[in-house]
Amino acid sequence: MIRGVFDEYGAKTKGTVYTDPTTDALFKLFQVDNAVLFVAEEKGLIKGCCGIYPTADLPNGCAELVKFYVAGDVRGTGVGRKLYEKCEAFAFENSYDNLYIESTPDFKDAVRIYEKIGYKMLTTALGDSGHFGCDIWMLKRLNTDNS
Repeated sequence: MIRGVFDEYGAKTKGTVYTDPTTDALFKLFQVDNAVLFVAEEKGLIKGCCGIYPTADLPNGCAELVKFYVAGDVRGTGVGRKLYEKCEAFAFENSYDNLYIESTPDFKDAVRIYEKIGYKMLTTALGDSGHFGCDIWMLKRLNTDNS
C-alpha cells in the first residue's frame, strides 16, 4: 500500500521509504520501546498506516511520525485523521514533546495538512532516518501544558 501511494503520485523513490528495506519488515521494525504502528484495514486490505518511531539521533523528547500513508480510495473519509490522532495520543502518553516528519514536494497535499495541524517547516533534517531523498522537514510541539 505504501509503495502504491508513491506510484499513484509519481513520487521520487530513491532515498525514501519506497526503497528502504525496513518497509518490507514493519512488524519487526516496530518491536522497540516507545514505538507504534497503527494500521487501517478493510475487508482484509490495508487502507492506511501511521506510526511513531524513536528515530536515531533525534533530540530528547522527540519522535518521528512515520509511515503515514492512506490508500487513494479512502482518502477524505477520516481514516487518515483517525490514524494521526491515535499516533499523537500515543506520543503524548509516551512523554514525547515534539513530533518530527519528513516528506517530499511530491506529497504537497499532505504537507499542507501537516501545516494545518501545527507542523512548522525546518531548514534541515533532524535525526538519522536514512531517507536522504526527503527534503521537507517539519516539527510539531505537542501541547503538553494545555496553553
